[in-house]
Amino acid sequence: MKEQEKNLPEKYVITVGRTFGSGGRALGRMIADRLGIAFYDKELLVKAAEKAGMSPEYFERNDERVPRFISGLISFNHGYSPMSFYSGSSSISSDSIYQAQCDFIHEIADEGPCVIVGRSADYVLRDVENVVNIFVHANMDDCVKRILGRADSLTADQARTLAERTNKVRAAFYNFYTDKRWGAASSYDLTLDSSLLPLDECADFVIDYLYRRLGR
Repeated sequence: MKEQEKNLPEKYVITVGRTFGSGGRALGRMIADRLGIAFYDKELLVKAAEKAGMSPEYFERNDERVPRFISGLISFNHGYSPMSFYSGSSSISSDSIYQAQCDFIHEIADEGPCVIVGRSADYVLRDVENVVNIFVHANMDDCVKRILGRADSLTADQARTLAERTNKVRAAFYNFYTDKRWGAASSYDLTLDSSLLPLDECADFVIDYLYRRLGR
């Protein structure tokens, strides 16, 4: 029997971590479209904001960013997760935003199959069954090409700087709110180098893995 002939569970989630410009968001969308399931990226921010009674624009400005008061300490963290002392600071807006996203991620995971990009969803759903976590990266030259393909007003140097800064922000966010390391192979089920295969073949690989692991 072909793997794709197996039935997938009624509920499952694919989470996608990604370096900036690697095509991770596009890959997540492609996988969701092929499987005919829901896809959440920026949409998650808007709906989480609405549920929490907050401004979507404020969510957007603070998306995947660590609290301002602690951001300067991240470089001195050396792998220690400050979740233990920070989790009680509910009055801090960044924490409220993160908690609202976590609550909504659990809600959509309980509604049915979906793909979720970023927002440390793999960690948020760590105790949920049938979750497949992937991370997408690429060499910097390929990332720069993708960035320039959608923002031709930038120079190559500007695109490279943007990618490097965005990756630092995403890593700081992930490492701050979880007990894992952003981009480390041990933090995910699959890590993919999108420089080595076209995105459609990467999608084939992920979907085949999904059926082999969760197919019944």
